[in-house]
Amino acid sequence: MPGPTGGWSEEQVAQFGLTWGVGGLIVLMLFIILSVARESKAGRLGTFVLFFVLAFGIFGFLMKQVIQWLMGIH
Repeated sequence: MPGPTGGWSEEQVAQFGLTWGVGGLIVLMLFIILSVARESKAGRLGTFVLFFVLAFGIFGFLMKQVIQWLMGIH
């Protein structure tokens, strides 16, 4: 009988949570930042700066995944 993870190893569950969980949080942050920019009337430049800074975080997360894939680290 499979355990509570449905037969997945702990590593597989952690990798799934990291990849899809963090990805989902990034999408949620996009909506939150858009809402904050609208409510604060940040204007075009302010909204651009908010999304530009968030893009650095997204880029860093994606590059970490690419570097791990290229190096064969799981």
